[in-house]
Amino acid sequence: MRELYIIGAGGFGRETAWLAERINRKGQAWKIRGFIDDNESLWGTVCGGYPVFGGLEYLQELNREVWCVCAVGNAAVRKKIIGRLNKADHIRFATLTDPKVDMSGRISVGEGSIICAGNIITVDVCIGQHNIINLDCTVGHDVVLDDFVTLYPSVNVSGQVGIGQCTEVGTGANIIQGKRIGERTVIGAGAVVINDIGNDCTAVGSPARVVKYHVNEPGGKW
Repeated sequence: MRELYIIGAGGFGRETAWLAERINRKGQAWKIRGFIDDNESLWGTVCGGYPVFGGLEYLQELNREVWCVCAVGNAAVRKKIIGRLNKADHIRFATLTDPKVDMSGRISVGEGSIICAGNIITVDVCIGQHNIINLDCTVGHDVVLDDFVTLYPSVNVSGQVGIGQCTEVGTGANIIQGKRIGERTVIGAGAVVINDIGNDCTAVGSPARVVKYHVNEPGGKW
C-alpha cells in the first residue's frame, strides 16, 4: 500500500483521515501514516488516532516515495505548502474521493484534490489540482474549478460556472448558472452569486456584493 501523510492536523485534517479510512473499507488503498503540521506544539502527539510527525521538513527529508494530501482550507496557504513540496522528487500527491460521492464518468480531477462525502458532481466538470470540495456540495454541468479552489460545506454551483484559482466559497453559498468568479476571491457563507465577481475581493450577501478588495493576503508560517 502507498504511504499517506495528511498535511494539517486540524479538524479538516481529521476528517480527511476518516475519508481515507472510508476509501480503505472499499479496498486497501492507503497506509495512513499520520499528520504533518507547522505547529511545533503538536509534534510527537497523537491526533485523531494518528501521530503528528513534524513540519514540512519531515516529509522533505524522507528518502523513499511517499504520498501526501493537503487538508488546509485556506487556499493561499495550501498553494504555498504545495509549492514547497513540489521541489521534492520523492513526494507524490494523492487524490481522495469519498465512496459516497455521486458523480458521472465525464469528470476530470487534478492531483491532490479532496472530494468529501455527499457531493453530487454531474457531467463534463473540470476540477483542477489541490482543490477541496467539502461535504454535501453540488457541482453542475460544464463547471470549471481552477487549481486550489475551496468549496466549503453545502455550496451549490450551477452549470457552466467558472471559479478562479485560490478562491474560497463559503458554507451554503449558491452560484447561479453561467457566472464567473475570479482568482483569490472569497465568497461569504450563504451568499447568492447572481453576477460575475472579479479577482482579489470578498463578496457577501444575497445578492452577493463586493465589500472588500485585497491583494494576496499572506497566511500562516508554512
